[in-house]
Amino acid sequence: MKEFTVCYTFDNEIITEKMIKDRDVKKEEVEQEIIDMMDRNKYFVVKNSQGNYVINSYLVRYVRIMNEKILV
Repeated sequence: MKEFTVCYTFDNEIITEKMIKDRDVKKEEVEQEIIDMMDRNKYFVVKNSQGNYVINSYLVRYVRIMNEKILV
């Protein structure tokens, strides 16, 4: 399994979440999955250690995958 740290940047806030995917998934595939999800949905939920956030897709300015870690 791989753990990806995804960073969503807004005008005045940054929210991160950790996504766990299969070992053979590439960073580019995760990026495309996130972009497709934002195109299909007006709102989506991000879960992290600070809580759950309902995010308006139109307010996201930038999405970046910060880390890619292989879980043992």
